[in-house]
Amino acid sequence: MSHINDIDQYLLLLLNGSDSLFLDRLMTFLTTGMTWIPLYLALLYMVVKNNETMGQILLAAGCAIGAVLLTASVDNLLVKPLVARPRPCNEVAIKYMVDVVYRLSDRDFSFFSAHAANTSSLAVFFILLVRHKLFTIAMIAWSLVNCYTRLYLGFHYPSDILCGLLFGSLVGFVAYLVYLRIFNKISPESNFVSSHYTKTGYAISDIDVVLSVLVYILLFCIVSSLVTSL
Repeated sequence: MSHINDIDQYLLLLLNGSDSLFLDRLMTFLTTGMTWIPLYLALLYMVVKNNETMGQILLAAGCAIGAVLLTASVDNLLVKPLVARPRPCNEVAIKYMVDVVYRLSDRDFSFFSAHAANTSSLAVFFILLVRHKLFTIAMIAWSLVNCYTRLYLGFHYPSDILCGLLFGSLVGFVAYLVYLRIFNKISPESNFVSSHYTKTGYAISDIDVVLSVLVYILLFCIVSSLVTSL
């Protein structure tokens, strides 16, 4: 365990922080939950547009929200208090080696990363729901960017991120299985062969809306970081 911990600390110090005020601002924007509210609304819009009944809409939205609530609850109420691993920025042995952003700190525990678990659960659920290559790449990238911000800011060790990703992905997969089981009972079987839809019936044009919102959020964060770092 001591050897694993040494590797964890070594990798963290490789990935953590920089001397760039711009990157400090950017990572702060990207790690903030409020930043991604437009993305969540765009995902809800996509679900509403591509389901015919209120039952189908509530099922998809409920499974997505349920996945996030489950990962957050298990992590914050069970795992973190039991493991009680200090965050790198608060760990006495290395806190002075960790590069942190001024006035940005977190006092709860480190293992495992709720950011990694929550974003990966949501990403996996929607990837399986939509089945579109570019959307899949975008959602994976979104989750990994959120994960990297936690390393950059010194809030988590790489093992915290890895375990969060694995647990979140598992929850997202199970949430999709629950969704699929119920959906097949309440909906008639349909086959989509048009190039305007994915094989699960999601319109490419609505997927493009989600991808556009994601790009606009990133551009906003970049521009805001440039302005505030001048």
